[in-house]
Amino acid sequence: MTSDDDIQSSVVDRSSGQNEIAALISVGRANTVLYCDVWPETVEFYRSVLGLPVEFENDWFVEFRITSSSYLSVANASRASIGTGGGLGITLSWRVSDVAETRMLLEARRIDVTPTERRWGAQVCYCHDPEGHRIEFWSEQP
Repeated sequence: MTSDDDIQSSVVDRSSGQNEIAALISVGRANTVLYCDVWPETVEFYRSVLGLPVEFENDWFVEFRITSSSYLSVANASRASIGTGGGLGITLSWRVSDVAETRMLLEARRIDVTPTERRWGAQVCYCHDPEGHRIEFWSEQP
């Protein structure tokens, strides 16, 4: 059995005298999977409305590329072993270069998007996908 001090020493470099936290795992690629009841509409939203490139798809699962090492997948909950959360408890938070411009592009595509506001030291706005998942767009602009 390990003590709290043993656990702490495994993540803090005490030999250098600095508070450096060591990574417990090394992640080379991240993929968030959304399980959806309104799967076709949600896939269409990410594919056609937001224009995310498709990396993989079959008849119940579509993987979209967000960045070179970050992906978003949309799975048909009726075909998956995990049920939908109905959009509850999920926020996809994406940093963009200009949140005001992103908001205008979303509005031009008839997406219901909140006004831009200042939160957590950034400019942010929000919208929801057809399943109800909240998407936060933010940028570090004054």
